[in-house]
Amino acid sequence: MSREKSSASARSLRQRPRAARPPDPYLAGLRVLARREVSTAQLRERLSRRGYDPRATEAAIERLLAERALDDHRTAVAFARTAAHVRGLGRTRVLRELAQLGIDPEIVRTTLAAVFDEIDEATVLTGVIDRKLRGTKPGPRALERLRQTLVRRGFATDAIREALRPWKPPREPDLPD
Repeated sequence: MSREKSSASARSLRQRPRAARPPDPYLAGLRVLARREVSTAQLRERLSRRGYDPRATEAAIERLLAERALDDHRTAVAFARTAAHVRGLGRTRVLRELAQLGIDPEIVRTTLAAVFDEIDEATVLTGVIDRKLRGTKPGPRALERLRQTLVRRGFATDAIREALRPWKPPREPDLPD
C-alpha cells in the first residue's frame, strides 16, 4: 500500500500543474506567442480548438496583428532560416512547409527570395551530403537512397546531380569486341 502511495505522489510531483485557461482569446494568443512564433492561421486554429468564440478569436487576432505581436512575415522568415540553415532543407520543401503553415503566398514568395539570397543553396546541399555520408564511399544503392532523400528535402534535381557527381564511380569505357 505504501509503495502505491509513494509512486502516486512521485508522479504528481513530476507533473507540472496546468495553468488555467485564460478567459480571453487575446491572452491565450499571447501565451501561445510567448512560446514560439506561429502564423495567423495556426493561432486561429489553436484558439478554435480550445473552444473560443469565433468572433472573439477574430477580434483577438486583429488586436495581436495591430500590436505586431502576430506577424506572418516575421514567422515565415524565422521558419525559412531555421529550415535552411539548421534542418538543411531546400527551397521547394521550405515553400511547401510555409504553405502548410497557412502563410499568404505573396509573403512566402518574398520570404523565399530573401532567405535564399542570403544563403547559398548549393552549400546547404553539400553540407547535407557530407553529414549523410560522413566520409564513407557510398555504393550505387546508397547514392540512390541519398538522391531520394535530397529530393524529399526540396533540392532541385539538377543541383543534386551536380553535387553527387564526385561521389559516383567513373564509368568504364566500352571495350571493342
